Amino acid sequence: MALDGMFLHHLKKEIEGGAIGTRVDRIYQPGKEELVFVLRSQSGCRRLFLSARAGGARINFTLSSPENPKQPPMFCMLLRKHLSGARLSAVRQPELERMLILDFDTVNDFGDRVTKSLAAEIMGKYSNIILIDENGKIIDAIKRVDAGMSSERLVLPGLAYKMPPPQGKVCLLSSDAGSIAERIKSIPSDMKLPKALLSATQGISPVVCRELQYITGRGAELDVRGMDEAQFERLGFFLGRLAETVRSCSGVPYMAVDAVTKKPLDFSFINMLQYGSGAAVSRKESFSELLEEFYNGRDSMARMRSRAQNLLRVLTTASERLSRKINAQSAELKNCSKRGDYRKLGDLINANIYNLKKGQNEAEVEDYYDPLLPKVNIKLDPLLTPAQNAQKYYKEYRKAKTAENVLRVQIEKARGELEYIDTVFDELSRAGSENDLAEIRDELKGQGYIRAVGAGARRAKKAPAQKPMEFVSSDGFTILVGRNNCQNDILTLKRAGKDDIWFHTKNIPGSHVILLSDGREATKEAVNEAARLAARFSRGKGSSNVPVDYTKVRNVSKPRGAKPGMVIYVKNKTVFVSPQN
Repeated sequence: MALDGMFLHHLKKEIEGGAIGTRVDRIYQPGKEELVFVLRSQSGCRRLFLSARAGGARINFTLSSPENPKQPPMFCMLLRKHLSGARLSAVRQPELERMLILDFDTVNDFGDRVTKSLAAEIMGKYSNIILIDENGKIIDAIKRVDAGMSSERLVLPGLAYKMPPPQGKVCLLSSDAGSIAERIKSIPSDMKLPKALLSATQGISPVVCRELQYITGRGAELDVRGMDEAQFERLGFFLGRLAETVRSCSGVPYMAVDAVTKKPLDFSFINMLQYGSGAAVSRKESFSELLEEFYNGRDSMARMRSRAQNLLRVLTTASERLSRKINAQSAELKNCSKRGDYRKLGDLINANIYNLKKGQNEAEVEDYYDPLLPKVNIKLDPLLTPAQNAQKYYKEYRKAKTAENVLRVQIEKARGELEYIDTVFDELSRAGSENDLAEIRDELKGQGYIRAVGAGARRAKKAPAQKPMEFVSSDGFTILVGRNNCQNDILTLKRAGKDDIWFHTKNIPGSHVILLSDGREATKEAVNEAARLAARFSRGKGSSNVPVDYTKVRNVSKPRGAKPGMVIYVKNKTVFVSPQN
């Protein structure tokens, strides 16, 4: 599913038709490796999306408005400085390289008209977006590449921009298709045809190579050494037809979707017959629409994962610290279980005190506790009297007893805190917007897990409170779902009425769910749908039989000093459901 040079050739024509002559109105950077250019013309605005993310590098028009960070990244600010108000004058593609270069006419600091370029290199994990000045020097890149990362091509401010290293492949735009077939024929190996095509042809993707094999071999797999003359003639014919499609940009956007899972499998500018009945191949209105549909869901998830990294690091650190603390205290508590031995030794010293004297290092005394062991050795401090040695053992006994009581409380407290951290992990995994992350960040600040560093640290504004998610059951009951722990508290303890019904997955982190009764008796259908929502918005969403507890809100209470979202409840029932999608 690589976005190849031939597909980019079609995208180039699409972008030229919709953006040449437009001016850069606004620039956003919604993700670490993503940009959105708002291009304005007399007919309106269009958004051009560029991504250098390894798993989804692309360039296309978009109708969506990705959520942007509150503080623009430095590269975004740099682009605004150099390209705001600039006019897009050209879109270039060197042969069939997997890159497009956007040329912008603008004004430099001296008021002179200059052309600055933005190179969108769509090359898998090596993808990049590079801003180049009028002299061909790099102003900056969304990914800087230094000598420690590459010895062949550096991408750093001030260096001359160089094209990616040539791979010695043949370009269909400038070469005869028959000569490519002959070149493949001369490969001295039993290499499979798709791999041979990929190694010899510029700007071609694996899916196109497999399609050429499919139509050349009439559905059979082919290797170069085993192909006959007729097959090579067919290959040359289909390569020629492919070359004409690319030259004239007459390809059509097709997407293949798995027939069972309904997940997108692949896309291309030619029809894909290779999947047979295993996939449904559909035609899209435009190449941009195809890419939007193919990548959107995955891009959104990747963007949220990137933004959540700092919060995830905070939670992971806290979780590891608590786990270490619990393990250390549990080991110490185990040692405290031997405290009875200290009291026993003190008692034996006192029982045999008439036979002991100061200065002894140890004493062998009768053991009245175990008749099977008439004698027991006791270590003594020679600087202490026998009575003082007895008191020393009694002191160790009292110390261990006190430590045991304290440790039990501390271990229980740490386990409760670890359970709370687990709930935040869950809500972070379900965060779908910047506001969700901001509320989680505020929650962690309120609990002391995130602190401002230094007296001069800027005070961040608290995230505006969101409303809980709202659903309506099939028979008209309103169901509310909390987005995070703080909202769970507000929803359950303040907003819900005493006769409303509260739901939560049993012993599984998740959202509080409230079924609003509105003075009516809740139906079995409404209760079941609310329980399914509770399973869906929990860590058990991937399971098929999730236990969900439910009870009247009047039976739910919050212990004094408990963490956000932590409650206790009584008089509950349990239902087993599959999560509602």
